[in-house]
Amino acid sequence: MSTPPSKSNMAIASIFIIFLTLQFLSITEAQSSICRNSCGDLPIQYPFGIDDGCGSPYYRHILVCTGGQLQLRTPSGRYPVRNLSYIDPHILVTDPLMWNCLDGDNFRPTRPFSLDTSTHFTLSHENDYLFFNCSETDVLVEPKPMFCERFPDQCDSTCDSSSYLCRHMPECPSALRSSSCCSYYPKATESLRLMLKHCASYTSVYWRNLGSTPAFDQAPEYGIRVDFDIPVTTRCLQCQDIAKGGGTCGFDAETQDFLCLCDQGNSTTYCNDHTGSHRRGVVAGTATAVSVAGAFGIGAGVWYLRKLRAKAPVTHGVQTNENRLF
Repeated sequence: MSTPPSKSNMAIASIFIIFLTLQFLSITEAQSSICRNSCGDLPIQYPFGIDDGCGSPYYRHILVCTGGQLQLRTPSGRYPVRNLSYIDPHILVTDPLMWNCLDGDNFRPTRPFSLDTSTHFTLSHENDYLFFNCSETDVLVEPKPMFCERFPDQCDSTCDSSSYLCRHMPECPSALRSSSCCSYYPKATESLRLMLKHCASYTSVYWRNLGSTPAFDQAPEYGIRVDFDIPVTTRCLQCQDIAKGGGTCGFDAETQDFLCLCDQGNSTTYCNDHTGSHRRGVVAGTATAVSVAGAFGIGAGVWYLRKLRAKAPVTHGVQTNENRLF
């Protein structure tokens, strides 16, 4: 016959559960407004977020920060982010598989860059695409006539062999010695795939604004410029207003409803709104590990307490000095 548990053991188990619960809640509350505002040297501001629940849900899981390196996720892969501007909203990314000056006439296998059409991203018209060693039996490669500069829509199907960029390759004008080059702007990912099916490789050049006189205000650089929209809402502006508490715009990771992330918890309006709906706790996704560990510890404590109660003598509901917890 087993010895019934003492009341001291059951009291210790109960205190242990209460301690775990309080610790779990305090950690969760402390993390309620954690949204990293940088990745390496790049600032992370609304509408973006690198922690789930931060920023706009339109850009959820789009940017990833790994080892201080910001990356853009697209259907065709992950791409290092070189620059990020919120004044002239765009992201500049690089594709390591694209041709670069060091390749010269050696063309490596590549893949077409693509964007998810359901997002608020668009390929900038300031990008130019250069294709190398294209099959002239499958691709219309020829110099574009002068009127194409005024009426580009009438010359869309031509890959321009007399392109300025082909004749003046940025950073390495003499990199191509025995290879052909033509310039073409594909309007869709499928067009880019078809071009790469008949060309050895390609690269992207964007025109960087220099902010100087209009005649010399742009310079070509390698990279892909991706433009983005900044969803402006009254609730987000109120949330960010310093006079109203200076919160961070975010969203509920389960429902994707708007949340204003504040130091003292999350609000559906703004931080200083004491009449609005406030929620204690973390934005889903930012403390998953803590939630799992806390839930496991509490669950283990409850199981142990039930085990002790199962061994306690049956008293038919009568509480005595032998079976009371405290």
